[in-house]
Amino acid sequence: MHKANTTTPIDLSRYGSDAPPAWWRRLNAMDVLYALATLGLFAYGGMKNRDLMDYYEVIILMGGALATVAIGWFWRPLQIVFACVTVLSLSAVALYQGDLARGETAFGLKYMLASQPAVMWMSVLFVLATVMYWVNVFFDKPTLGWLASRLAYAALVLGSTALMVRWHESYLIAADVGHIPVSNLYEVFILFSLLTTAFYLYYENHYKTKQLGPYVLLVVCMSVGFLLWYSVARGAHEIKPLIPALQSWWMKIHVPANFIGYGTFSLAAMVAFAYLIKYVGTPYDALPKAFRVSGANGLSTGDLMSQHARKTRVATVVLWVLGALLFAEPLMFRGVQFMATYWAIYFAVGLVIIGAILMARRRLASKLPDFEVLDDIMYKSIAVGFVFFTIATILGALWAADAWGKYWSWDPKETWALVVWLNYAAWLHLRLVAGLRGVFSAYWALIGLVITGFAFLGVNIFLSGLHSYGGL
Repeated sequence: MHKANTTTPIDLSRYGSDAPPAWWRRLNAMDVLYALATLGLFAYGGMKNRDLMDYYEVIILMGGALATVAIGWFWRPLQIVFACVTVLSLSAVALYQGDLARGETAFGLKYMLASQPAVMWMSVLFVLATVMYWVNVFFDKPTLGWLASRLAYAALVLGSTALMVRWHESYLIAADVGHIPVSNLYEVFILFSLLTTAFYLYYENHYKTKQLGPYVLLVVCMSVGFLLWYSVARGAHEIKPLIPALQSWWMKIHVPANFIGYGTFSLAAMVAFAYLIKYVGTPYDALPKAFRVSGANGLSTGDLMSQHARKTRVATVVLWVLGALLFAEPLMFRGVQFMATYWAIYFAVGLVIIGAILMARRRLASKLPDFEVLDDIMYKSIAVGFVFFTIATILGALWAADAWGKYWSWDPKETWALVVWLNYAAWLHLRLVAGLRGVFSAYWALIGLVITGFAFLGVNIFLSGLHSYGGL
């Protein structure tokens, strides 16, 4: 299988990836207003809840405020997202009037702004966005692409609102029940979906392409499928008091950093999948020179084309198997017969989707961005994810020392976190040192999703240890 090893600089300027001016030169009056409003809102929230916060939580709040400002300055569309989330969240707080029971009686809460209805709307919007992205692939109309992106942004707003409102709802139950909504698989799956989508939308805007949306949002739809099952089968949407192991300010920084890593790794994997689709769907004579057999080894063009055709047929089967593995993991869930049937349908639909993509690979390949762009997004996503996953791992070790008395216990969750870290450390090392590029690196990134998925979810299904409180 071909591996392109090249360190030749890549010109991505036509995709809008030129280095922007320094951030202080790009600030305008709206940026200043956004910063003042954000800092004021965080300050108000801190003053209102000062009796519930300790010294460390104040520091986290201040860091969160500064991070929100910085992110909004870095990528301006998020200013609108944050503003919408703020308005909707405050509207929900006002509708509750300090009484959780109003979630079942107030129209705006029951059908829209309470955390669970908001999650349902988020799920619907994610599915609609995915469908619209696929429609845009085949019809390639600016209106369709615009609508797909707006649906994804709307899902991002509703999902973020759901988490904010859920946070408020936990305190309405009781002050000692209140907690940041990143404490169980239900909440972190929402967070995972939002982070993956947010990073994708940034790259969509940065590279001025919407052709990766249908691939990236597939993994988000997989999360939606889990959320639906988890809500119905396990009642996971119900807010419960935190167990002692999770009653720590460490959770507020460890979990978000961890899931930025999971989200960007998943994004990179789906971009890698698109990269491989482009490879197996492109005839040999249409491939860039980097993918051609150097010297041709005395083979005719026809022989080279036949050789490439055989390789792509094998690669297609491998991609189908990898897709099957990703959709097969949830089949391990067991419960009532209905839920077993649910996961069987989930698996079957997944296989149909993967099979349809592979059957249409030639048409899809022509729609995808250049290999260089796909490779660049894959690399940047893994690089960002690796930084945050490293931070999360260090924070997790410090949390473990605080909770269990030692930094590392070789708990299954810790062990598999290390496996994930080593996997991407090796990927980045070979890229930066040996110039790893091309098909091999894409396969590696895609297989990385299988490894990450097991660390994220599989450990909770099959293994037990100090993290068994997160079991399924």
